[in-house]
Amino acid sequence: MMSLLVVGAIIVSIVLGYRFKLNIGLFAIAFAYLIGCFGMGMSPKEVIATWPLKIFFIIFSVCLFYSFAIVNGTLEKLAEHLMYRCRNVPSLMPFAIFLAATVISGLGAGYYTVLAFMAPITLLLCNRTGLSLIVGGMAVNYGALAGANFVSSQSGIIFRTLMTSAGVSDNQAFLNALGIFASTLIVPVVVLAGLIVVGRRRGSAVASLEHVERPSPLNREQKTTLTLTLIMMATVLLPPIASLLLPDNAAVAFVNAKVDIGLIASVFSVIALLLKLGDERQAIASLPWGTIIMICGVGMLISVAIKAGTIDLLGSWIGTNIPPALIPVAFGVAAALMSLFASTLGVVTPALFPLVLPIANTLAIDPMIIFIAIVVGAQATSISPFSSGGSLILGSCPDDRARAGLLPKLLFRAAPLGFVAAMVFNLLLTFVF
Repeated sequence: MMSLLVVGAIIVSIVLGYRFKLNIGLFAIAFAYLIGCFGMGMSPKEVIATWPLKIFFIIFSVCLFYSFAIVNGTLEKLAEHLMYRCRNVPSLMPFAIFLAATVISGLGAGYYTVLAFMAPITLLLCNRTGLSLIVGGMAVNYGALAGANFVSSQSGIIFRTLMTSAGVSDNQAFLNALGIFASTLIVPVVVLAGLIVVGRRRGSAVASLEHVERPSPLNREQKTTLTLTLIMMATVLLPPIASLLLPDNAAVAFVNAKVDIGLIASVFSVIALLLKLGDERQAIASLPWGTIIMICGVGMLISVAIKAGTIDLLGSWIGTNIPPALIPVAFGVAAALMSLFASTLGVVTPALFPLVLPIANTLAIDPMIIFIAIVVGAQATSISPFSSGGSLILGSCPDDRARAGLLPKLLFRAAPLGFVAAMVFNLLLTFVF
């Protein structure tokens, strides 16, 4: 009974958040308190302790460092240069948009930030060149997702933290995150290539990119910020890679054990402040506070669900009612359906990742395949107008008429297309590996 109550609370939190346009995390915190204290006999101190402090600190510190690149215009300038470099191949503009979004997001801007400043540019390019709004929207959305999934970027860090919280070792979580990044890089390339081929056959190729003007060069602050970002990425990535290559080397193991991306990002934030790369108050104000509250708030409710035995019960049901060969695909379908109305980072992965290890160990399935299937499925439908990605793209439309015309295209063409591509990929992933 208590497990059903917790599941109902998660669903109600999503519905209320969507209905009243309020942060889902706030509803989740309220339900965690009510169910935990009055339904399960937990003390208020125990409920407060379910706040995922590690995830909060990592997101806060990493986003704080990367916010300097947003505040001083480094990422936006870099996007302009990437688009300009691709102006001579107009037929490949979807890949240019995808590449620009991937690089900028991978450098730390994160999914929401990239969409916020690249979606308007993309829709403008679509209007001026004749590129399909569906193709342009999917290109920028896919790119922002893929880049953010990189192991040292926002989503990749959250995935790694959720996996280690669920019992995965640090090195294995790193490998799983690399698998997620590679998968979410492959699927968009195949989908966009197919859309370009279909567009050419229908005679709807891009007209021209001659209007794209040469951007001004990066200034001192922007060059320094880019250099500092690359150094931080190397600092975070090299020790775990060295540990995988040299597992018996004591020195490598020592250094890798001391690497923490949250603490490293804090050090680099101080360096950025000392180098005057951006205003401290602007950097803090630009942090994705809404995302942080949503992820941590839902994390509290998920922790209450774990204490109530909900996760174990759900995992047991999946393990006994779905054939082992179809487990990853089933997870992908569930993630895709959830992502139509909810956030991948805030709701889908915190809810599904804790189920993976128990089921994988029981049925002898590689956990990496299930983790990948969840993220690929969830991000396939993130372009839905009722999800975060689609709503940001709709918000970038110049007027209500354009917005009304784009909404059904995102819901009935882009989201189903992404879903089919993701399920085909998950099937291949399951039966090939």
